[in-house]
Amino acid sequence: MTTGTPTRPVALEELRRAWLAVQAGDFRHPSKARATPAITAPAGTVWTPASGERVVPVVGAAGGSGATTVALALVTTVGSRARLVECCPASQTGLAAASTAELGVDALGWLHGSRDQVLLERADGARPTMDPVPLPAPIATPAVTVVDAGSQLDQLLNGSGWLTAMLAGAPVVVVVARANVPGLRRLECALHLLEGRALAAVVGPPLRRWPREVRHSVGALTAGLMDARRLVEIPEDRRLAVQGLTPVPLPGPLLSAAASLLALTEGPPHD
Repeated sequence: MTTGTPTRPVALEELRRAWLAVQAGDFRHPSKARATPAITAPAGTVWTPASGERVVPVVGAAGGSGATTVALALVTTVGSRARLVECCPASQTGLAAASTAELGVDALGWLHGSRDQVLLERADGARPTMDPVPLPAPIATPAVTVVDAGSQLDQLLNGSGWLTAMLAGAPVVVVVARANVPGLRRLECALHLLEGRALAAVVGPPLRRWPREVRHSVGALTAGLMDARRLVEIPEDRRLAVQGLTPVPLPGPLLSAAASLLALTEGPPHD
C-alpha cells in the first residue's frame, strides 16, 4: 500500500477542475477542491450535462466484467427519462442486440436505440483510444445518464477527452468486477486509482458462497467497501451469460441489485 498521494498529470488536473466548474459546485467534498481558477479545456474535451441531469459513470475493472449489463440494469430501474451512453468501439459493444427499436445514427456518430422506455446510445466506428469518443448527443434533460466508459481505467484517467474529465470530477464511480481471484485483484487496483470515490458491483455468487481462494484475495480497499456496505452483489444470470444482452427483459434479481446500487450512487462516498 502506498503512503503518499500520487501526483496527477497536469492535463488531468486541468480537466478535473474544468469538470468541477461546469458542475457548478455540485461535488461531494468541496473542502478538497484546489483553490485555483477554473481552466478552459480544449474544445470537445469537456461535456456539460443538461441542467438537472445526473451522471453515473460505470467502468469495468477488466474486460468482460459485465459493466454494460450492470449499466443497462441501472437505467432500466430508472425507466423513462434515462439513457445509457456506451463509449467502447463498435467492435466491442455489448448493446448490439439489446434494443427493441433502432433509431439510426446522428451527426455526432452515435447509434441510437431504445428499450424498456430508456434510450441506448453507442459510439459508432473504431478508434485507437477513448479520447476521440464524441460528446454525448444533446437530450431533453433525462433524470439519469449512465455512462459505460469501458474497462481501461488507467488509460481513461490519463487521457485528454471528455471521458477523462468526467471520471476525474465524478464524486462516485461504479466499478464492476467478477467474483474471482483475477477480478478482485483488478477491482483493488481500480479502487486505488479512484481514491475513495468508488462503489463496487461484483458479479457472481453471493458473498457467503465465494470460494475460499476468492475470499482470501480481497484487498484492503475492497474490504473497506464491504464494511461500509458499498459493495453490491450482482447475481449472474445463466441466460445472459450464454446469450448476452438481447431485447428480452432483464431478470428481476439483477434489477433489484441495480436498484440498490443506484441508491448508493446518491450517497456520499466512503473515506
